[in-house]
This record gives sequence, structure tokens and C-alpha cells, in this order.
Amino acid sequence: MADNENAAPPAKPCPICGKPRVAQYKPFCSPRCADIDLGRWLKGSYVIPGAPVDEAEADKPAHDDED
Repeated sequence: MADNENAAPPAKPCPICGKPRVAQYKPFCSPRCADIDLGRWLKGSYVIPGAPVDEAEADKPAHDDED
């Protein structure tokens, strides 16, 4: 039996800078990279795809059609 069959897969690098991950800041390598990622989310750099939203419809208050 080969030794590499039970070996753990190689750790993925930090998604921001590519350095090895640190468990304390997983999945990042440092608080700096974690803050960079948070800043990108807050500025809207990351977008989750979805159906287009009509801005005019989104601003209208919801109402019940009870007669």
C-alpha cells in the first residue's frame, strides 16, 4: 500500500494573496486578507447572480389584495 493513499489533500491557498492558510483566519492567511475580502463584499465587488430586479418595483411597498 502506498503512503500517499491516506495523505490529506494539499491545503488550498488564501483566496486573496495565495499564501498558505492559517487556521485562525480560515480560509485566509491573515486578518488583512480577511478584511480585504469583507471590503469587497461591502463595496459590491462580489455579486451573487440572480434574476434582474426592476428598481421601480423594488421601491414599491408590498400590499395585500384583500377585498
